Amino acid sequence: MRGTYILLISILFFNTLKIHAQQEVSISLNEVLEKVDNNNHTIKIAEQNYNSAKADFNQTNAILLPNISISHSAITTTNPLMAFGSKLNQEILTQADFNPALLNDPDEINNFTTKIEVQQPIFNADGIFMRKAAKAKMNAFELQTVRTKDAIKLEVTKAYMQLQVAYKAVEVLEKAKEAALESKKIADNNFKQGYMQKADILSVEVHVTEIENQLLTTKSNVKNASDYLLFLMGEESKNTLKPSNELIADSNLEIYSIQLSENRADIEAMQKSTEAYSNIYKADKMSFLPRLNAFGTYELYDDQLFGTNAKGYLVGAQLSWNVFDGFKSIGKAQKSKAELDKAEISLDQYKNQSQLEYNKAKRQLIDAENQLKLTNLALEQSKEAFRIRKNRFEQGLEKTSDLLISETQYLKKQLEQLQTIFNYNFTKAYVEFLTK
Repeated sequence: MRGTYILLISILFFNTLKIHAQQEVSISLNEVLEKVDNNNHTIKIAEQNYNSAKADFNQTNAILLPNISISHSAITTTNPLMAFGSKLNQEILTQADFNPALLNDPDEINNFTTKIEVQQPIFNADGIFMRKAAKAKMNAFELQTVRTKDAIKLEVTKAYMQLQVAYKAVEVLEKAKEAALESKKIADNNFKQGYMQKADILSVEVHVTEIENQLLTTKSNVKNASDYLLFLMGEESKNTLKPSNELIADSNLEIYSIQLSENRADIEAMQKSTEAYSNIYKADKMSFLPRLNAFGTYELYDDQLFGTNAKGYLVGAQLSWNVFDGFKSIGKAQKSKAELDKAEISLDQYKNQSQLEYNKAKRQLIDAENQLKLTNLALEQSKEAFRIRKNRFEQGLEKTSDLLISETQYLKKQLEQLQTIFNYNFTKAYVEFLTK
């Protein structure tokens, strides 16, 4: 009976460990970024936008390559003109067919025609520039995809840091809870010995409750941060992710010397977009020029289905010029010129705005670094103050209210330090994003 009881306890303990292992999954930032690169929905949408633009560009091959079509038609007719022409195409026309009676009232005739038709563009100036515009647009979407990946990487880094902060905050609050319970134990002993009033005991209990509430909220924040990270990774899981990377202030002095570059993917994308508008405008102007296209057909005729008794071909070229279309082409060119001007202005504005954001981010990074130093100093001071007051409280030389204030202050500074480290690391990552 005793052995069975021990076995049940062992199984229960093993299952508890197994459930805990399923709930927390340790993962590094590089592993997260790799999964995000493969599964993130925003990145996949950006890639499909590029594929769509690439397909548009492939369609412009039509201005270089021939258009080939094959058709097979069947008719039966007693129409004098169609009947005579069908016999002529089938090469079965005889002297008797010129009889006026047969010409005016022919017998029913069947005609089957197989036609191979080829149209070959030779010179279409507007089409050439539209092709260039489609290629520029495709390149713009490709660069936008690159920038989207960079933006998602920044968001993932931020979410990972938030998860680090949440876990660290749980550790801090759990230690604070232990310290508060220890203070409560001392306060209870002092109360029993008549050294402390009931109001002081209640104040200590309220302090413990507040820390417990903060701890519960922070544990919920861990789950929320984990769920968001899983969302960015494109995964669905009931497990809770746990960062394997430590939360430390990652200082990098080289970042202060990096300058904003116009080779940044999003700026280049806007430049390519402006190039596309420029080519569209050129294409609209070139639409006033004539077009030259070649064409040819090869035809097979017979009075039987899919027959090939008679054959013939036709080859030619067409020069066409739309001289005036009621101001439509002129208005179209004017519109494309306005859109080109708008794109150029937008590009200049975007460059200036990017420089403004970069300058602001660098100042924020300097502020975050200074704040980190001050927060570390304040944390050490509050830690020492709490240590002194706790020792005096244990000796009965310190008020309960002063101890609680000191303990709360120390807890506050620990949490502030975590947030300050997060602000510094994220600001540094944001500056790198702006200069990449």
